[in-house]
Amino acid sequence: CGAALAGGRAMAAGDAAPTPATGNSQVPVKEVVLFSSGVGYFEHDGLVTDNSSTEIRFKTQQINDVLKSLVLQDKDGGKITVVTYPSQNPIEKTLRSFEIDLSSNPSLGDLLNQLRGAKVKCLLQGEEIEGTILGLEKKPKPAAVGDRPVAPIEVWVMNLIAGADIRSVELNDVRKLELKDPQLQKELSEALTALAQSRDQDKKPVTIQFVGKGERHVRLGYVVETPIWKTSYRLIVGQDAGVEKEPVKEPAEGTQKAVLQGWAIVENQTDNDWNNVQLSLVSGRPISFIENLYQPLYIQRPVVEPELFASLRPQTYQGGMDETKNMTAPFGVPGAAAPSGSMQQTRGTAKGQSRERLAKDGTGEGAGMGGDGGYVNGEVAHRQSINAAQSIEAAASTSQVGELFEYTVGAVTLPRQRSAMIPILNNTVDVRPVSIYNQSVQARFPLYGVRLTNTTGAHLLQGPVTVFDSQTRYLGDASIDNVPPGQQRLLSYGLDLDMLVDATKNTRTSTIVSGKIVKGVLMVSYRDLMSQDYQMQNKGTTDKTVLVEHPVNHGWKLLEGNEFPKPLETTANVYRFEGKVAAGKQSLLTVQEQLVRVQDVAILPTDVTSLVYYVKNGEISQKVKDALAKAIELKNGLTDMERLIQEKQAKVSEITNDQARTRENMKTVSPSSAYYQRLQNKLNDQETQLDQLSKDMDGLRIERDQSRKSLEDYLSNLKVD
Repeated sequence: CGAALAGGRAMAAGDAAPTPATGNSQVPVKEVVLFSSGVGYFEHDGLVTDNSSTEIRFKTQQINDVLKSLVLQDKDGGKITVVTYPSQNPIEKTLRSFEIDLSSNPSLGDLLNQLRGAKVKCLLQGEEIEGTILGLEKKPKPAAVGDRPVAPIEVWVMNLIAGADIRSVELNDVRKLELKDPQLQKELSEALTALAQSRDQDKKPVTIQFVGKGERHVRLGYVVETPIWKTSYRLIVGQDAGVEKEPVKEPAEGTQKAVLQGWAIVENQTDNDWNNVQLSLVSGRPISFIENLYQPLYIQRPVVEPELFASLRPQTYQGGMDETKNMTAPFGVPGAAAPSGSMQQTRGTAKGQSRERLAKDGTGEGAGMGGDGGYVNGEVAHRQSINAAQSIEAAASTSQVGELFEYTVGAVTLPRQRSAMIPILNNTVDVRPVSIYNQSVQARFPLYGVRLTNTTGAHLLQGPVTVFDSQTRYLGDASIDNVPPGQQRLLSYGLDLDMLVDATKNTRTSTIVSGKIVKGVLMVSYRDLMSQDYQMQNKGTTDKTVLVEHPVNHGWKLLEGNEFPKPLETTANVYRFEGKVAAGKQSLLTVQEQLVRVQDVAILPTDVTSLVYYVKNGEISQKVKDALAKAIELKNGLTDMERLIQEKQAKVSEITNDQARTRENMKTVSPSSAYYQRLQNKLNDQETQLDQLSKDMDGLRIERDQSRKSLEDYLSNLKVD
């Protein structure tokens, strides 16, 4: 702000108290700097004389910012002693702090009762009494209606001590009452002032005390919350702003000249009029916060806004893409030019008729993008178009201020609580027409758009852009993000119904690339391939530049080379491919991406059938296949052992079950019978079989364990690429 920070110091012991201010000086606003981060710097500049004070009123929510950012300067040798502002106590508590308590809205009798012992002067009907208030009381007074007496009424009576006499005076008879004590007069006046200020709870006066001699120049500045200054733009394609610039390099092919007008929208939401204020608009976001220096502290919780979605629109089903035997050149390679002498076809009338575009306007200039002549009953209606660039002069000069960009508007007069639109740009810029396709935005048609290069030398703040053609006919609305000087941005403002896009053909395949074995783990590398086709057909009569936005799949790699196009540019979310589609022709863009991933397969627990699949796969090296074949052989041997053991175990279970049945039968026959002896012999034979089966299983388990160990030893030391 350029002002030196000054402030009062604490009084040391023995210091003389400063002389109170004797006058009230007005220090008007002279400079305002509005930031796009929602704060503004305000600087007051004026004159004070001798010991003076100045008062500035702020909204309650602004006091924290003022206490945090206020800077002061008395340039001619004076001092700033103290800055005072109202406390935040409730008005009842504030009023009770005075000698005269007005918090309960006292009647005159109650108020005078608080002043017992005070000297007053009373003017009665033709008599003046001066004395000390002894007290007040209510006394009954006879009353009548006409000649008929009624119940007495109560009246306030003030008892005064006047010299050696005590006088009783009815307050109804007092015409004037004067306090003789100046201190009481001051207390009553201050209490009434606090009461008056409390009626406007949203306004707080901040009083600054200046101490010095003679007339002096003072400045004060502060930062408070302000509405964000906004920008809106008009892009007029085909017109030249007529602004003389230094020679620039030859424009790229297809680039046109256009006029970009920028308007700043500012609001004066303060309580001060801006009279010839030096206004500056800063594009940038300095860090700014509110520290609760004035208000009680509360923990603030975040407000979560629900995500809103637009309702689905009614669908209109369009005609299909023409089936042609011969495809034109690949996307990005211009096709055959339109036949000589052909006219560009415009959008149809309400009856579906087509008409020729108006090639020239009244001035001999081209009609520009997207515009055609006006038609009334099929006839061309000539009209005088608005030259929007002719009468607008940018009111702001621009400059770089550190990391910020500043528009200095100059002297501005704007009453409080009013808003204004101020022209800050009127420059010629370069634009290149392009149709922008993004499947997630519109699956069937691209959008009319331009690639705008910021050649204004200024930082363009985000805002809406209304697009007109050279005849000032409305083409659509766009939105622009922050654009530093020299950078480019895409703008889209309407559907390009002359261009059809089919993006329904896509495939995804997965193949094994290689494999290796490391310590019993088969590491298989897969190559996932994803392909997306964009089939485009230009039904218009002129060649079109089309920009296709393909989504970025994080982790996937875009295939580039002779067979695949290279993107023009890449953002965090999309690849952008650009090419031309000839009039009346089709073009194909194929985008392929690949992802290489590795899958680990533990050989020991994996079944043999899965391992055989990898052995038969042609992409795995022969060494790995041979190692897998041996591992399969060892696993088969282990499997055979497990099968034999299971067979022996099944035989044991069969014999055991048969023995249980035999024993049950033996309980039903006589031990001396031949049948009993037969069953006894059978049990003896089965026991012999069980003994042999147990020995066989023990041997098989030993062999199985040896086979498992051989497989584990083989796999643990196996490393094959």
